[in-house]
Amino acid sequence: MEDLEKREQAYSVCGECNEPGTGWYWCRSCNAKRFMENFKNWTSGNRDIDELIQYSQLNAVCFTNCFEWIPFENFQNVTYITRGGFGKIYSAYWPEGCILYWDIENQKWFRDPNIRVVLKNLDNSTNINKDFLNEIKSYLETYPFNNITQYYGITQNPSTKDFIIVSQYCKDGNLRNYYLNKPTQLYFSKIGDLARIANGILDIHNIGKIHKGLHSGNILFDNKSFISDLGIYQPLNRNGNQSAEKEIYGVLPYIAPEVLREHQYTKAADIYSFGIIMNEYFSEEIPFHDIPHDYDLAVKICKGLRPKISEDIPKLVANLIIQCWDAKAENRPTAKDLYQILNEWFNDSIYNDISEIHFQINESEKIREKKLKNRLKENNPRIIHIHPQAIYISRLLNFKDLPEPVNLDVSTFQYSDDILDCLDCQINVLGKIFYLDSLNIINFIIFN
Repeated sequence: MEDLEKREQAYSVCGECNEPGTGWYWCRSCNAKRFMENFKNWTSGNRDIDELIQYSQLNAVCFTNCFEWIPFENFQNVTYITRGGFGKIYSAYWPEGCILYWDIENQKWFRDPNIRVVLKNLDNSTNINKDFLNEIKSYLETYPFNNITQYYGITQNPSTKDFIIVSQYCKDGNLRNYYLNKPTQLYFSKIGDLARIANGILDIHNIGKIHKGLHSGNILFDNKSFISDLGIYQPLNRNGNQSAEKEIYGVLPYIAPEVLREHQYTKAADIYSFGIIMNEYFSEEIPFHDIPHDYDLAVKICKGLRPKISEDIPKLVANLIIQCWDAKAENRPTAKDLYQILNEWFNDSIYNDISEIHFQINESEKIREKKLKNRLKENNPRIIHIHPQAIYISRLLNFKDLPEPVNLDVSTFQYSDDILDCLDCQINVLGKIFYLDSLNIINFIIFN
């Protein structure tokens, strides 16, 4: 912002004040005056929300960090999609569309019309928590991000008076919908998607933030991958006291073991979540889908239990996944490491046919193709049964007295029910990782 010459090269000059622009077709000072003049023409009815919107409009350096108050009647074809952790989620059409820039010639806002948006109805938000709004504010200050969904503004449910976050719609749905609907997606493409997700996490970490709620439900696709729900990882009725700050919210299979033990949430915890997401995307298996997401599972995660790694995952990718979900946070790669590795693999998988990742992808694709053919030959359609107590929406995880996180190791293996009843187990022997179903664990230990 302080380098006027670079701003002028990037964004030209404002057609009104002749000062360098601050973003694509955007002049912060000129637009701030326009927004301020319009403050008297709208209100959400909530002072904190009004202040959030006004702050964003006065400080927006481009259209992506400009928030609006949007009357609910401006939306059409509001359709229920699903329920999230803290409210119902709808899609809708917004004929007017979001602001893009000020049209100097016609003296009005030029908008992106007839767009589809997501409406996230926030339960019990008539008295919305100021701390929650501050989380939204902190992200609006740092947009734009290429791999993170955009927030457009806030509206209000006319029936319940709950407030609603209006955000970008992604037509291909979340990660799980995406891979279930595209079972033959090539592995190099998955690596490219994961590189973009890693880049989004890197953007978040570079501004000193942590997502705190990554799971496959908030990785979205619209021709490419996006991260969503920044700042929306907790309910609205937290009081900001010390006990509330220690409360853990999330989807259990994706939460790092140290976080389950009420340690501070760090960037490394986001990396753990990414490792679970990476394994799910490649294996196309929902983590721990056939067991309850309860205290016992939390104990097993702390003792080293991880989802099974499929045999058709390239070994380089499998090793990176294992590094991400290491029990010791300091052993996990950074977001920068992940992005650089995945981006290099993506390029090598396409352009370097003598690279190791290119070779491993080809071999893994053959294994997967064989599995698919066998399934078709046996007329065995893939049916995923979700345990009724396997919960994949964000919720309070209140687990006490959990053990110290460790990587499961055969030298400390105990023949106890809390391990033997696991469907998938990970064993580390002399630095090698083995993934076994519980029926073969005893034989593995005896004969190895």
